[in-house]
Amino acid sequence: MIVAQATNKMYVLNTRHLLKKNYPLMFGGVRLGKNYVSFYLMSVYATPDQPISPELKKRMQGKSCFNFTTVDEKLFKELEKLTKAGAKKFSDEKFVDGLRAAQQRRAASA
Repeated sequence: MIVAQATNKMYVLNTRHLLKKNYPLMFGGVRLGKNYVSFYLMSVYATPDQPISPELKKRMQGKSCFNFTTVDEKLFKELEKLTKAGAKKFSDEKFVDGLRAAQQRRAASA
């Protein structure tokens, strides 16, 4: 992983894999908002078949972002498991090749 951004409001990790137009594959990040903290995990978007509890789904904004206004240890443990599983997936060259192929198919059909 490569730290792409590290400020007092935002922290972003990219993988070493490059996708379309040589953009890096983003792994995840954390953003400090005015009233909440957002946790971004791209592997949740890339592998939508991952089981996510209804409680964690309630925190979801969009397809890969979870917002928190308070500490919730139970949900943080679940995010830890999802993050480890995502890191494993995003380290697998065959999986990343599948993401590249899907991206190319979408571009060709547009």
